[in-house]
Amino acid sequence: MKITYYGHSCFLVETAAARLLLDPFLTGNSAAPVTAADVRCDFILCSHGHEDHTCDALAIAKANDATLIANYEIAEYFGAQGAKTHGMNPGGAWQFPFGRVKLTIAHHTSSVNAGLNPVYLGVACGIVVEADGRRLYHAGDTALFMDMQLIGRGGLDAALLPIGDNFTMGPADALDALDFLKPKVCVPMHYNTWPPIAQDAGAFARAALARGHTVNPLQPGASLEL
Repeated sequence: MKITYYGHSCFLVETAAARLLLDPFLTGNSAAPVTAADVRCDFILCSHGHEDHTCDALAIAKANDATLIANYEIAEYFGAQGAKTHGMNPGGAWQFPFGRVKLTIAHHTSSVNAGLNPVYLGVACGIVVEADGRRLYHAGDTALFMDMQLIGRGGLDAALLPIGDNFTMGPADALDALDFLKPKVCVPMHYNTWPPIAQDAGAFARAALARGHTVNPLQPGASLEL
């Protein structure tokens, strides 16, 4: 399994059977090393509805004939616009051609068109992907919660965790999340895109190492092999 960071919370996960794009936010993301038109994928996984996690989902799904996997409301929303979708909900899992996907709880909101006309799109989720004998957790946008201990119970090869604070966990809570999850490696995400979520990922990595955890702050465009 190969993980490539596209900035913010967006990752390309390459398995032996498929290419998975997680939380596609490339258009308007100054850190993104690729454009939406560059991306080739077979499946798109969205943790929640906010545009910084879904803004390119429809265009990429249509261009690649890719299946979008998300909570039921997000799947229905994009399905009504012509995307192929597979709807799920927290606690549910499904075996796809590349492996197993399970949605977990996350403590956050989920909508599009915020402002005067928000469309609420179900609950925010985390995503666990099991493929090629590896287990990957993408936390989505979330606060710290005790049930992360249960997510880590089956062992995690990698955890992708937000550290930006303000909208999600900050570095201090993310350290506690690492104590709960105990992944082999953590890749921080959802930081430095805008001033309200500016963080020092290097300092987070050093603090995590002092508590016995390995953190790899990938630069956009960089990859990690599991």
